[in-house]
Amino acid sequence: MLELVCASANPDKVAEIAAILDGAVRLVPRPDTVPDVVEDADTLEGNARLKAVAIATVTGLPAVADDTGLEVVALDGRPGVHAARFAGDDATYADNRAKLLAELAGNDERRARFRTVAMVVWPDGREVFAEGSCDGTIPEAERGARGFGYDAVFVPSDGDGETFAEMSASEKDALSHRGRAFRALLAALDPS
Repeated sequence: MLELVCASANPDKVAEIAAILDGAVRLVPRPDTVPDVVEDADTLEGNARLKAVAIATVTGLPAVADDTGLEVVALDGRPGVHAARFAGDDATYADNRAKLLAELAGNDERRARFRTVAMVVWPDGREVFAEGSCDGTIPEAERGARGFGYDAVFVPSDGDGETFAEMSASEKDALSHRGRAFRALLAALDPS
């Protein structure tokens, strides 16, 4: 079984990735001694690569990383690659959601898209990556208490009208950008 070190330091994201991968690979936690990786690339792919390369280099093992952006039509694609820091470098999930809803207040254009790039990088430089996306809308107010990040303010188009935060974890994973990206990554790692 392929063993991958998870490059993410975000415990919410790590739990979601582990659930999506569901034993298809052996996911090893990121070593506590590894400092945070500065995500200063201007693309999702670039940030995923920065994290995976850093962890593969330190551990000598293949590393898996991802980066996700939320592209809002009325905001010309913002927050995009800066979704995690939309309300500032030390912003909380709640801060980012509040800023998003404030910027969309009174706007009827609510279409948005989540995009995730998932990547595995080996210490010798080989890499495999895949992308997943999910179209949806931003409601006028937060709904639901599950999930993390922007889950309470994103209604996937191919769902039943619930936000990701109103869905069970398995319902969300079946529809989400991250679920789609990691399932595509698994297929790319095992093309049989």
